[in-house]
Amino acid sequence: MSAPAGEAPDFLRDLLEARSPSGYEQEAQAVVDRYLGPVAERVDRDALGNRMAVLGEGKDPTLLLAGHMDELGFVLSHIDDKGFLFFETIGGHDRIMIPGRRVRILTDRGPVSGVTGKRAVHLMSAEERKKIPEVHEMWIDIGATSGEEASKLVAVGDPVVYAHGLEPLRGERFIARGFDNKSGCYVVNEVLRRLARDHADALRAKVVAVSTSQEEIGTRGAYPSTFAVDPQFGIAVDVGHATDHPDCDPRKHGGKHVLGGGPLLSRGPNINPVVFARLQQLAEDHQIPYQLKAENAPTPTDARAVQMSRAGVATGLLSIPLRYMHTPGEVVHLGDVEATVELIRLFALSLEPGERGDW
Repeated sequence: MSAPAGEAPDFLRDLLEARSPSGYEQEAQAVVDRYLGPVAERVDRDALGNRMAVLGEGKDPTLLLAGHMDELGFVLSHIDDKGFLFFETIGGHDRIMIPGRRVRILTDRGPVSGVTGKRAVHLMSAEERKKIPEVHEMWIDIGATSGEEASKLVAVGDPVVYAHGLEPLRGERFIARGFDNKSGCYVVNEVLRRLARDHADALRAKVVAVSTSQEEIGTRGAYPSTFAVDPQFGIAVDVGHATDHPDCDPRKHGGKHVLGGGPLLSRGPNINPVVFARLQQLAEDHQIPYQLKAENAPTPTDARAVQMSRAGVATGLLSIPLRYMHTPGEVVHLGDVEATVELIRLFALSLEPGERGDW
């Protein structure tokens, strides 16, 4: 069931509160297990940390829904003698966003608070102020006074995330760390939850909602999970750039896409034309808002991995419009999230026994 207007669903909120940088997805896994365990026929796991919730075992065709549960982060790489922590990035960071942020270091003994630091602007020359610091020129300060003290609190290899939570802006627009892609992970699992609750008898296809791991470092979780599920159809759900803010020319950045305008429905070589046409027709028939998005090549999403599994999978891609991608303050319209859930729910129910996406 969707949340009242202006409120985030509890499931989405819990996913956003989970801290799950690529390769360290345990907190998001626990949320998926808690919400899907009671409704799915089973929830499988694998060696890469994927979660695969199954509904309609034995039915044909199989529809795989992929939404990645990992997010950007950091990993500790060095502790110096004064207790300052150095790190490597996980995923594609904009380095200008890193300094001066509150962070949480996820240790075996619990989270440790810190702040990312660099030399203050007052201590820089005019020329130095023009430069973006390299990763090795920044650090994390946890208040330790020595390397020995710091090493009792944290360890090399501990993951780190920004300490930015979910907040409402206005109406159905919300800000959070990790909408990329906790929103997509929520969508694919919420589709399965609604199918299990309301349509289990009417469903003619097997549906597997996959919460994929390690997408931010190369769509790594989608490859083995799609191979294991062996679907005939696949829909990946991710975020896409809203281009409705200043300094974003739609001629240069993929078209005009707005918050609140519905999901971005991709079209191009990464997209099966049968799946695209079905999604578009369902959106038109049921008055679900959507926005077209042209793709000229394999997309930087799980869709590229899903499409190329085994002998090929008839794949679609829906993206939730998002402002300020890969920053601690990503903005999403919850109406777009809900529209994506409903469109995929209708697609799953539209599949006929034995149907294929060959063309």
